[in-house]
Amino acid sequence: MSILRLGAGAGFQGDRIAPAVDLAERGKLDYLIFECLGERTIALAQQARSADPTKGYDPLLERRMRAVLPACVRNGTRIVTNMGAANPRAAAEKTRAVARELGLTGLKVAAVTGDDVVDKVGDFVLDETGKPASELGDRLVSANAYIGIDGLVAALEAGADVVICGRASDPSLFLAPLVHEFGWARDDWTRLGRGILVGHLLECAAQITGGYFADPGLKDVPDLANVGHPLAEVDSDGNAVITKLEGTGGRVSRATCIEQMLYEIHDPARYLQPDVVADFLKVNFEEIGPDRVAVTGGTGTKATGLLKVSVGYRDGWFGEGQISYAGANCVARGNLAISLVRERLAQTSGAIIEHRGELIGVNSVWPYTHQTANTAEVRMRYAARCHDAISAQAIGEEVEGLYLAGPAGGGGVTKSIREVLAIGSTLMPAYNVATTFEMKGSSHEAA
Repeated sequence: MSILRLGAGAGFQGDRIAPAVDLAERGKLDYLIFECLGERTIALAQQARSADPTKGYDPLLERRMRAVLPACVRNGTRIVTNMGAANPRAAAEKTRAVARELGLTGLKVAAVTGDDVVDKVGDFVLDETGKPASELGDRLVSANAYIGIDGLVAALEAGADVVICGRASDPSLFLAPLVHEFGWARDDWTRLGRGILVGHLLECAAQITGGYFADPGLKDVPDLANVGHPLAEVDSDGNAVITKLEGTGGRVSRATCIEQMLYEIHDPARYLQPDVVADFLKVNFEEIGPDRVAVTGGTGTKATGLLKVSVGYRDGWFGEGQISYAGANCVARGNLAISLVRERLAQTSGAIIEHRGELIGVNSVWPYTHQTANTAEVRMRYAARCHDAISAQAIGEEVEGLYLAGPAGGGGVTKSIREVLAIGSTLMPAYNVATTFEMKGSSHEAA
């Protein structure tokens, strides 16, 4: 195969489904990749699995599979995704059930496991707390290592049409098909680095086709309402052309590609990945046609042998209340509301860990800014992290109490509470993490 066509089906858990369907139907893709996990979503998925052992996978998995499987099967497009989240096996079973309902017989669905290391993380020190994970005790919810391509490639080599994993490195979802199809050696650092670059460019989906890029009057993007997801035409050396389907909205340009390449990169010369340390310093983007950008110059060096582990743990309860003030003197009334809630909460027990009040539209993002004379409306928000749910509930109740025991003209109160799921991180030697894949009931150790 001289050119491999990879499409981005999703860039986060709540991404739009329609662009993925369009890619499946018209993209002439070899692979459609759905990247749907974040640090917090994997921990929330672990909570869901604890409550129901049949859950813990991406809540949109069934809808996505139902939408794209017919076209993928018809066009010979294979799917790779991390929508398995905390429960890849259950996600694979659900995908098989959807395929059966759609009359798609013989579909091979593989579940890649091994990223769940909650039973191994105890002795490892969290960067955020400076203490071993074991000290979290029963507050520990999850620990998932960012695995590389081994289990994914093994499943593809076994003939899987759909490969579902949990917490893998985002670009690895794209690198695995390249290694499988082109037969790249696991120490071919240059090609592996280029494959990571391709994956990094595609992993956020519409972010490289104008979504999140658009800034009216400064960076205009045409027909953003119908923005298409990107695809890459990758050659056997790992060089690529980033593009999108004809007739879709958005824009692929040198600027969109540069912004995406720099996204979430601490050191462009050392982008640490499970399979390679990618080097983007000499990457070149060239516009070779409308919505077609050639990507060259990526490279890489040997992997560190360490894997990042994302650790989720319970860290109290979050309570919030909001109320709006509009018209003359609204900022002063909003500030009075903040001071009243703060003073009243101070009279309660010491269950509040941290808290803040702010005026959305004035100082919620830039804390030290001040209102202008023509400020027409503000929304007061008071939020606190508390030791227990009852204390968290009191935050919204105090805001609601402002209706009659606060400044004039308040309205539109909302209030909510939720358990805080904090995220920590640590590093674990790769040899501590063994990936496997299961397909139709059989289990296979990854190479």
